[in-house]
Amino acid sequence: MDPIQAIRERHSVRAYQEKPIDADTVEKLRTTIAQLNAESGLNMQLVVDEPKAFSGFFVHYGKFHSVRNYVVVAGKKDAEEMCGYYGEKLVLEAQMLGLNSCWVGLTYKKVKGEYTLREDEKVHLVIALGYGVTQGVSHKIKSYDDVVGEKGNGDAPEWFVRGVEAALLAPTAVNQQKFVFTLKDDKVEATTKWGFFSKVDLGIAKLHFEIGSGKDSTVWLL
Repeated sequence: MDPIQAIRERHSVRAYQEKPIDADTVEKLRTTIAQLNAESGLNMQLVVDEPKAFSGFFVHYGKFHSVRNYVVVAGKKDAEEMCGYYGEKLVLEAQMLGLNSCWVGLTYKKVKGEYTLREDEKVHLVIALGYGVTQGVSHKIKSYDDVVGEKGNGDAPEWFVRGVEAALLAPTAVNQQKFVFTLKDDKVEATTKWGFFSKVDLGIAKLHFEIGSGKDSTVWLL
């Protein structure tokens, strides 16, 4: 499985099998997390076989079942977009390793002793991981025209169209998809309207755009 296939096949999963993640996969996840942390300055941490974060009221409200493994996505207070971008890199890697996942913003408990924070850091969200009871289902998404600026319509190059199409498959909080991509010459301006975790969502969508378009981070208009 390559990243494009992972984007297409990955769906949010809230119910997991009572099956531990095998040691080799855990090691690969930890290695990937260390690499992503070094690149981004984030402090993502893998928590394995810990049931308390998804227990009691949180299971009922969030409709989670048997979540015992998750990634704590922590960083500076202004790191929301980076959390989305690098967290989604990990999500797609997990998919390629045969795992399922779900971004979780609020319906979990912070369990003391399972992770550490550095000065001026906070937990932005967590990513549930494991072997899903199902592979999840796709949800209704916006159209291409809904999420592109004026100059992205009409005669946009194929790479831009592919990037937007991949971004439309990105998970967003309550499926809000508030991001907008505008083509300006050979650069892209990526913006978002205000919304619940919208900056995190923008980071996820930007990664999907890069993968779909075949471009790297230099595509963005700063």
